[in-house]
Amino acid sequence: MKICVYAICKNEEKYVKRWVESMNEADEIYVLDTGSTDNTKEELEKLGVHVTRKIINPWRFDVARNESLKLVPMNTDICVCTDLDEVFLPGWRNILEKNWTNTATKARYNYNWSLDENNKPIVNFNIEKIHTRNNYTWTHPVHEVLKFTGELEHTITINDITLNHYPDKTKSRSSYLPLLELSVKEDPEDDRNMHYLGREYMYYGKYQEAINTLKRHLDLKNATWKDERAASMRFISRCYKNLDNYSEARHYLDKAIKEAPYLRDAYVERAILEYELKNYNETEKYCLKALQIRTHQKTYINEPFSWDSTLYDLLAISCYYLNKPNYAVLFNDLALEMNPTSTRLLNNQTIYKKQEQINSLLQ
Repeated sequence: MKICVYAICKNEEKYVKRWVESMNEADEIYVLDTGSTDNTKEELEKLGVHVTRKIINPWRFDVARNESLKLVPMNTDICVCTDLDEVFLPGWRNILEKNWTNTATKARYNYNWSLDENNKPIVNFNIEKIHTRNNYTWTHPVHEVLKFTGELEHTITINDITLNHYPDKTKSRSSYLPLLELSVKEDPEDDRNMHYLGREYMYYGKYQEAINTLKRHLDLKNATWKDERAASMRFISRCYKNLDNYSEARHYLDKAIKEAPYLRDAYVERAILEYELKNYNETEKYCLKALQIRTHQKTYINEPFSWDSTLYDLLAISCYYLNKPNYAVLFNDLALEMNPTSTRLLNNQTIYKKQEQINSLLQ
């Protein structure tokens, strides 16, 4: 099979060598440079990458992706779309060839969107950016997705292919909000981008706009994915919390719990809310409910605080204020197992142990 990688880029010189080394298992690599002012294009060409420069104005991610796809020869069997801040684990091509079938048109595989300093996944889900050369086009100005234009789409899942994401945190997201507004204007019935727009308003601190937009998402007929609906409810709750409307904040977290009771996130956000309001009995209650959920769903809606040391930390603090220092020590030990270098957790443990000793003496 002929396998080609394609990508778009702009001013990503520092990622070129690492990215090309990862993508070199492909037969050819094609890149559309959308206006780099550094040496990205030159460095790519030195390493044998086919590079074409084209300015996309007005900027849209879907247009750029489609222009980059045009660079890929029509006799290509499989196209692999990545970005220059992403790296495949070695051996991905062999795994892809072994799993590809005659009827396959697209592949779903493992994506580590966020990793910690030890390269351990924090946010992990599946993505679908490997596809046949024909019958696919990119749609939406931002958070673009592949749209199948043929008669019968067949997506296969290949769990053994892993793509890691190492984002440049200095890059601006300023174009996202206007592009999301444009996307929703172009397709007001698209539930995913309505959700994304509401979330973006929340990030910008436009809380009432976020509430209104996320409620519109929940009202859409095709907004049926419970994980995403629960996320919209949680984001509405966050907005109400920032507006000091705690009753509505609780109300929407309760709705999120009811919508997707198999997800930890709403329970944890409810625990955080109660902790911030110094309601330690409620904090303990919702932390313990969250811990009853042991399955980490493979979805892009993953809150890192639901699976790191946060729950045990909140439990330890709550137990301390509830005069249960023995439990505070226990839960803080569990938090330290997950975050052993935290000075705050270490200091807290000293406080908990002292209180435990005092209580023992007073008995």
